[in-house]
Amino acid sequence: MVGYDPKADDRNISNLEVAVAGSVSGLVTRVLISPLDVIKIRFQLQIERLSRSDPNAKYHGILQAGRQILQEEGPTAFWKGHIPAQLLSIGYGAVQFLSFEVLTELVHRASVRDARDFSVHFLCGGLSACVATLAVHPVDVLRTRFAAQGEPRVYKTLRDAVVTMYRTEGPLVFYKGLNPTLIAIFPYAGFQFSIYSSLKRAYEWALPAEGKKNGNFKNLLCGSGAGVISKTLTYPLDLFKKRLQVGGFEQARASFGQVRSYKGLLDCAGQVLREEGPQGCFKGLSPSLLKAALSTGLVFFC
Repeated sequence: MVGYDPKADDRNISNLEVAVAGSVSGLVTRVLISPLDVIKIRFQLQIERLSRSDPNAKYHGILQAGRQILQEEGPTAFWKGHIPAQLLSIGYGAVQFLSFEVLTELVHRASVRDARDFSVHFLCGGLSACVATLAVHPVDVLRTRFAAQGEPRVYKTLRDAVVTMYRTEGPLVFYKGLNPTLIAIFPYAGFQFSIYSSLKRAYEWALPAEGKKNGNFKNLLCGSGAGVISKTLTYPLDLFKKRLQVGGFEQARASFGQVRSYKGLLDCAGQVLREEGPQGCFKGLSPSLLKAALSTGLVFFC
């Protein structure tokens, strides 16, 4: 069970073990889903339609994008920004799962609600994700910049990226896109934890015998379902975040097609809706859902 469970007080799992489990699950998952993450980011940043009918579109499908990235940049391109991505996954996973454990236990100790309720998991899941986001957002910006750049590379190493970004754009560059991130991450993580718990209970109700035997398969299946539902509900904010994170990075995006500058979250949302239509808010949803299903399922599984 993820989170504090008053009926499992004999499990003897310390807060350190919860944090380590969250970190390791994040690390393993990141290695496996990195190619989908790179493709998703490329789709999110493309102004042109993701369609074969648009002659200016660099990418128009997952397989086509995968082939083109492989031909132009080599296999290592699918793990661009992997070091900051791993730092992000390890740090985020540790802080999020530890915070969730502590918050659900506090709710139980205060005797306010049952610590396993949907509403408790939604609130505690959202708050734990916000805490984790504040802790690791600078690394998320670095990961996005690395995944977004083509060849020749603007940033050669992680240190080069940190120094260059700080000198040219100032310290606040590391918190670009924070507003949409926090707005999106609260419901996203809240739904993740609460839907995961609800799906587990539904699974155990539908298959009582199987529910007790196949714990790992159940975690993988319910985690994948929770990831897909959560990501779909909050996806446009993730796209706006990525657009804002590459602001000031236009020179590295020139070879990919059109680039835009945004003054903030509302300006970004307005420009996307005007120029690309409502469907523009869901660019990259397909690889994102594949990634969400795999990553959330594997995180809860691990």
